[in-house]
Amino acid sequence: LQYMSGFGNEHASEDPRCPGALPDGQNNPQVCPYGLYAEQLSGSAFTCPRPTNKRRCFPSCSWLYRILPSVCHKPFKPLEEGHLTHDWDEVEPDPNQLRWKPFEIPKAPQNKLDFVSGLYTLCGAGDPRGRNGIAVHIFVCNTSMIDRCFYNSDGDFLIVPQQGKLLITTEFGKMLVEPNEICVIQQGMRFSVEVFGETRGYMLEVYGAHFELPDLGPIGANGLANPRDFLVPVAWYEDREVPGGYTVISKYQGKLFAAQQNFSPFNVVAWHGNYTPYKYHLEKFMVINAVAFDHADPSIFTVLTAKSTRPGVALADFVIFPPRWGVANNTFRPPYYHRNCMSEFMGLIKGYYEAKEEGFQPGGASLHSMMTPHGPDADCFEKASKAKLEPERVAEGTMAFMFESSLSLAVTKWGLQTSNRLDKSYYKCWEPLKSHFNPKQK
Repeated sequence: LQYMSGFGNEHASEDPRCPGALPDGQNNPQVCPYGLYAEQLSGSAFTCPRPTNKRRCFPSCSWLYRILPSVCHKPFKPLEEGHLTHDWDEVEPDPNQLRWKPFEIPKAPQNKLDFVSGLYTLCGAGDPRGRNGIAVHIFVCNTSMIDRCFYNSDGDFLIVPQQGKLLITTEFGKMLVEPNEICVIQQGMRFSVEVFGETRGYMLEVYGAHFELPDLGPIGANGLANPRDFLVPVAWYEDREVPGGYTVISKYQGKLFAAQQNFSPFNVVAWHGNYTPYKYHLEKFMVINAVAFDHADPSIFTVLTAKSTRPGVALADFVIFPPRWGVANNTFRPPYYHRNCMSEFMGLIKGYYEAKEEGFQPGGASLHSMMTPHGPDADCFEKASKAKLEPERVAEGTMAFMFESSLSLAVTKWGLQTSNRLDKSYYKCWEPLKSHFNPKQK
């Protein structure tokens, strides 16, 4: 597979089977090359101020040149949502520290699940109709989407595979996304997911904002996730009729709907613009860290952010904890105990998390709600308090991540009860903590 690089760049791509498919010098000619249809996909309002637009003169958008326009389908009809929801009131709120064991992947002969049918909402807040909020989903699947595609009218998807790779076909081309990579499918983009066995991962959905690179401030021009490392697919099309019916699934106002058409939606021969799907490898992240004493705030590990309407406050941040050097002097090096005005959902792609080597497993998760105290378990505290402070590699061979939000997240009934993966003994990891207070010793 081939890609173009750059975050938010203006790209132009055409399938090499049809050279010259992009119109020359204009977006919407009277007759497009090869008899194609021109179709615009917009990601922001036409009237957005220029500083908030990704284009100098127009809102963030892309022009697609396709064999048939996407409007050619039968009416949408409701589709069973399964455990996909945005009902945050189905169970009572739970302010406790929550941790989940790895989410189980059904065996294919027993229960075939593709990417859409294998989506489960774990927690979230806000309302897709009001265009403000987020949702955290788990996906577990064991079969590929066959003559089915999916698109989200409510917002953007940030997909974090944990086990198994995803071959994602989009209207813009194909991306192979493996564990330790992420991809973003922005609002309205149709995609289909092919898997190669038992597959699991996490997904952050954001209503009302797009992901962008965080402001660097005093860090300067370089650091964290560099724009050049984001990859965009190149144009690829299939001119395929589907007499048995191709199913287009739409997520709209939190519900699923399905429409039928008799051709593949991946019939885009050429496209240009900057509103695209993209992927990023987490090993490319340039880590910033404390080199004298104490801790820098975890915001220095932010890969992508979706800003809220309040300056400096994120609707959602995607934060990672990658391998790095720990060199701080006279410092308790693991994360300190804290209470936070943000909600912190954590997942583990591989390895172990430094503050909780036991219990927090790859494919599992934890949620520390706003102002709920949390921090290292007792074993971690004792070891770190007595450790000889030398330069050391931290988190080698691991990758943990966090979805952090300014919203107060509610956990779904599936997350608390139906999944049967909630670790009800999580609180016990702090019970062995003991007092070291000695008023005679400074």
